[in-house]
Amino acid sequence: QVQLVESGGGLVQPGGSLRLSCAASGFSFSTYSMTWVRQAPGKGLEWVSSISSESSVSNYADSMKGRFTISRDNAKNRLYLQMNSLRPDDTAVYYCAHGSGDYWGKGTLVTVSS
Repeated sequence: QVQLVESGGGLVQPGGSLRLSCAASGFSFSTYSMTWVRQAPGKGLEWVSSISSESSVSNYADSMKGRFTISRDNAKNRLYLQMNSLRPDDTAVYYCAHGSGDYWGKGTLVTVSS
């Protein structure tokens, strides 16, 4: 039973930072790439970032490059997303997803507003 549980969302001021976490279980976490995807209010899904199984490769959407950092701790079955210099248009529900694309968490809401 694959389970992905996001946490760390909340309200933050523009320019602020937030760290999201995803707790994974039910599969061999260390053998799969992982992905963050988000959905802003009234908009479609947007890929944010992905990381390879052993953290050797990571990729980011252009709008997040230099601001967001994806990481993982395979010993803890945890995926992270460090978000800095947050902007109002970063407001979205952020989802943790299995590399296969078949499994998603329920998401955590990030609201960037003054």
